[in-house]
Amino acid sequence: MTRQGGHVPVLYQETIDALNLKNGQTVADGTMGGGGHAQGILERILPDGRLIGIDKDTAAIERCKKRLEQFEDNILFVHDDFKSIMEVLKTNGIEKIDGAVLDLGVSSYQLDEGGRGFSYQQDAPLDMRMNRDNTLSAKTVVNEYSQNELTRILREYGEEKWAARIAKFIVEARSQQEIGTTEELTQIIKNAIPAAARREGPHPAKRSFQAIRIEVNGELAGLGQALEDYVEALSSGARLAVITFHSLEDRIVKQTFKKLFDPCECPKDFPICVCGKTSQIKLVTRKPIIPGEQELNENPRARSAKLRVVEKR
Repeated sequence: MTRQGGHVPVLYQETIDALNLKNGQTVADGTMGGGGHAQGILERILPDGRLIGIDKDTAAIERCKKRLEQFEDNILFVHDDFKSIMEVLKTNGIEKIDGAVLDLGVSSYQLDEGGRGFSYQQDAPLDMRMNRDNTLSAKTVVNEYSQNELTRILREYGEEKWAARIAKFIVEARSQQEIGTTEELTQIIKNAIPAAARREGPHPAKRSFQAIRIEVNGELAGLGQALEDYVEALSSGARLAVITFHSLEDRIVKQTFKKLFDPCECPKDFPICVCGKTSQIKLVTRKPIIPGEQELNENPRARSAKLRVVEKR
């Protein structure tokens, strides 16, 4: 799979192979993005299979409709959050799915579309909404959240060492005038971080932009429950593949899969299980799959990607 219109599917071959697909299956792509994984899935499940393509970004849906036009009879496009999978299946009269993929986080298209305000490398209005129907935007977070709230978000979601100082600088700057663009915010963050700290590691605004984006889109809220819903929706032997891009997401995925694999709540010194909770999944990947050297050279954005795969018992 090659780059198409700026989109590079991360861990593409590893994901498609891990799903273990065959003709005639019904598979969900909960985060279609640029449609790379979706196309790979379709090529495995055609001519009789069906793809449920979900994305909360209408621009992504429209792109995928064009890219996957040749497969239109085999695709159900759904404008919704991937976390609504049970409702999506119920609405469309689908009882079980034979596989699912979730490519979490921001897509290449969203980063490259300057006007969306996701990137600290392009000046644009502060937005960061994946679903443009949502009312909460980055501009609201930056200009209306309290200093304590900003500190919490930057620390928890961005794992930002200088969270309190950055929040203080944001509040001071917005008291003079509203912060309206990514360039303005980036400059405030740079000013807040001591020069010595800016010289090392990633771009000084990277963690803060990640944190604000996660808050705007509620990326971590309900993720664990959503993963449980996808496992419940799988038919026996079907697989769920999840790609994460930062440690907070990966931790939730890892912990949720661990709970589904070993749900027993009995004290460790009990000779036998009496709680009655049994394992729902097999761990296809006990350790996450990460990109190889060739992929990292071709697509540096894949650097933090991790793929975890489970199979429904």
